[in-house]
Amino acid sequence: MPAPILHLGAVITCMHAGPAQPLTPFPRVMVSGQPVVTLSTPYAVTGCALTGTGAPPCATAQWVTGAVRVMAGGAPVIIQTSQAVCTPTGTGLLPLVAQTRVLAT
Repeated sequence: MPAPILHLGAVITCMHAGPAQPLTPFPRVMVSGQPVVTLSTPYAVTGCALTGTGAPPCATAQWVTGAVRVMAGGAPVIIQTSQAVCTPTGTGLLPLVAQTRVLAT
């Protein structure tokens, strides 16, 4: 099923509401004037609210699924339905807001 492609300006948080930002978006492909994010792009998570539980908060995240049919630089682009894993908690990322003009499967 088609879903919006994620880009540098997409609003993404960890499961504990900590903002997540891509560290190295793919600059050669743009959507809505901003670089896309590929499966190889690591994310930095700041302000994870998982505190006071004895478990460390989310620090980084890596996408594990991406688009099947759309690539950028040989790597699958990330779409709004993609799955990610945060380190060290093992939870995921929540894509909240993404551009809506370009869809991928």
